[in-house]
Amino acid sequence: MFKKLASEALGLSDIGTIVQPRDYGSVDADDYLFHEDGEKIFFLIKSRKDEYCFTNLALIHVDGDSAVSSKRTIKRHDYADSVIERVTIETAGTVDMDVELKFSIGGTAFSIDVRKQFLEQLKDVYKALIAIGRLQARDEESRSNAFKVLGAMSSMYRIGQVGLPRDLPDQFNALLDNLNEAVHVRHTRRDFGEVFGRYIHA
Repeated sequence: MFKKLASEALGLSDIGTIVQPRDYGSVDADDYLFHEDGEKIFFLIKSRKDEYCFTNLALIHVDGDSAVSSKRTIKRHDYADSVIERVTIETAGTVDMDVELKFSIGGTAFSIDVRKQFLEQLKDVYKALIAIGRLQARDEESRSNAFKVLGAMSSMYRIGQVGLPRDLPDQFNALLDNLNEAVHVRHTRRDFGEVFGRYIHA
């Protein structure tokens, strides 16, 4: 108990370690995964207070009040609607005990201290997060362009109604339905397992 209090006072309780895949079943975050939907852990950082669990579908943050409290709040950030941005690593100086991973997801900023011996593994998740952010930006640009095209087509239809094929409204509505379905499938369950698998080396 006194050791935990001392760590809390010195600020050491927030320095995390990288949990190995063989131990994923013993962490708190594992209880909150949607295993039924194929969700699985690819990278996990654990400190005395918190867990940062990167799955193929979301970041699950097991947020602790302090190192001496058992109270936890579970926060989920799905990649489908939470963009990853501003990913950086701050490496350790000569006397530093930790390195720092910083990023934001869905507008929420994270700054995670990790013991410096895990720097090589932290580089893996750094690259994976940047790759996911790039894909999210590309997806959003594609979706925006598709809606611009539909908007232009809709304007053309309204402007030049005389002489247009009778079935044009039906064609337009079918195209709109297909686009909406594609967007729904693409963005309601965004799976980045392949990206994590490319960069994370267990």
